[in-house]
Amino acid sequence: MLEVVVTGVGAVTPLGVGARTLHERWTAGESGIADGEAPCSAFDPLDTLSRKEARRADRFSQLAVAASDEAMREAGWGAGEHPYDATRVGCIMGTGIGGLSTLEQNHEELRTRGAGMVSPLSVPLMMGNAAPALLALRHGARGPCWGVVSACAAGANAIGAAARLIQHGDADAVITGGAEAALTPLSRASFEALGAVSKAGVSRPFDARRDGFIMGEGAGVLVLEEGNAARARGAEILAVVRGYGATCDAHHMTAPDPAGDGAARAILAALADAGIQPGELDYVNAHGTSTPLNDRSETLALKLALGDAAYDLPVSSTKSAIGHLLGAAGAVEAIATILALRGRVAPPTLGWAEPEEGLDLDYVPGVARPLAVTGDGPLLGLSNSFGFGGHNAALVLEVA
Repeated sequence: MLEVVVTGVGAVTPLGVGARTLHERWTAGESGIADGEAPCSAFDPLDTLSRKEARRADRFSQLAVAASDEAMREAGWGAGEHPYDATRVGCIMGTGIGGLSTLEQNHEELRTRGAGMVSPLSVPLMMGNAAPALLALRHGARGPCWGVVSACAAGANAIGAAARLIQHGDADAVITGGAEAALTPLSRASFEALGAVSKAGVSRPFDARRDGFIMGEGAGVLVLEEGNAARARGAEILAVVRGYGATCDAHHMTAPDPAGDGAARAILAALADAGIQPGELDYVNAHGTSTPLNDRSETLALKLALGDAAYDLPVSSTKSAIGHLLGAAGAVEAIATILALRGRVAPPTLGWAEPEEGLDLDYVPGVARPLAVTGDGPLLGLSNSFGFGGHNAALVLEVA
């Protein structure tokens, strides 16, 4: 199959606007979590969109646009210009919930003021495929275009689906990633009723005191291209998408398989797709939600899939610094993995202080450290994403 490379990345996260801002601040041990939530407080949609454009996009799509503009600039694509035939440029974006704020606002209008006050833009703003459709319009991508909805695995699943399009020759390039903006009253109440949100207001993945995740918002976008075509146009190659695996637990709608079997199978599928052995990995970016069930299940999955190599790898969770971005998490964390590998550093798992029996991997507590690599060969990272519904996705990413 054809090689898939990453030529641009962009992100908007609770640590700020910009993919490098995410990497630098997380590596420095900074947190974007405040008062038990992780909003993108530095993001102003009018820095990217006109007022009219902003009114015609739900916040999750606004975040996606800002991230995509950054990724496209880094890839060297001009505004509305392509190095490829536009009909060969695709757009696939993931989300867990989509335009929930639009839905809630217009339901309130319906309830209090009547049907005549519901916005005619409600449907195109709240639909889950609004972000990829908007990015396709903005960047003139006329190839395959759709949305992926697989809860917190959506961003990683979107990247995997985009890579498959290129590998099988159905596209020359794909704009891909994930976006979410679900810090709304209904979403907060729903996740709290489910018992998934930390009552302590702290994200501390793999720590014995963990009691739930911190809700966040954000977006991550990557530009994927066929390797030979990207090199022919002189693009800088940030990373290679070496492997992708996806499975389902078929166990429970919200709880992961306690033995970690489904997640382990996704990891093994990604390793097999990449053609590598567990011992060749240099770093693992964990799903690491800070929930009691997920962190234990993921630890077991890593041991099942990687064997003894699991104990030799640094395993850190981006969610310790930015909370859980739901459907955007997989894309943002894939970007974080790429930048960690390029910087040859394992960023920290913040908040980890108390071990728990059986959770005995190297979780990089508190402080970043250099990756223990020798030579100038490529570095390989594993990025895990798991979602309600039993969805599991794993990506193997390579950096020269």
